[in-house]
Amino acid sequence: MDGKNLRENRKLNQKKMVVTAMLIGITVALSPLSIPIGTSRCFPVQHMMNVIIAVILGPGYGVSAAFVTSVIRNLLGMGTLLAFPGSMIGALLCGIVYKYTRNIWMTSAGEIVGTGVIGGIAAYPVAALFMGKQVAIFTFVVPFLVSTTGGCILGIILVKILEKTGVISYLSDSLLN
Repeated sequence: MDGKNLRENRKLNQKKMVVTAMLIGITVALSPLSIPIGTSRCFPVQHMMNVIIAVILGPGYGVSAAFVTSVIRNLLGMGTLLAFPGSMIGALLCGIVYKYTRNIWMTSAGEIVGTGVIGGIAAYPVAALFMGKQVAIFTFVVPFLVSTTGGCILGIILVKILEKTGVISYLSDSLLN
């Protein structure tokens, strides 16, 4: 890679990191909007943002944003360790699905399966080993499904609005070129 392409690549990565940081900030700021369901607190805004980041930035940035958001929420006392498996697995699957399908409905289904089912099951060892909770392996599946479904509905609505207003096209053009 020559010097010019290297500089352009760095500039592109910086733009993506800035957009990611802004979306993390929005997600953390809206984190007080949680719903207690069973033994977990559900954050539909995280799932909404997973869908949006999948569309705008892709799976790598989605997983990174989910991780950083979970760290910040935990440091601020607004989340639990259960935020990590659900949000990160959901962001990964959602981002991969969007990358290959470009279909918002399939992307949301990826988020729901990733967070609600796989993340819900992956939360079990986190709860048992790190939080000392004695729960069944499927304890978190229903609460995570409720949270992610609500977040995905919000995400679809917001993506559709952003598409109609040209924001998605603008961001895609400026972040990919």
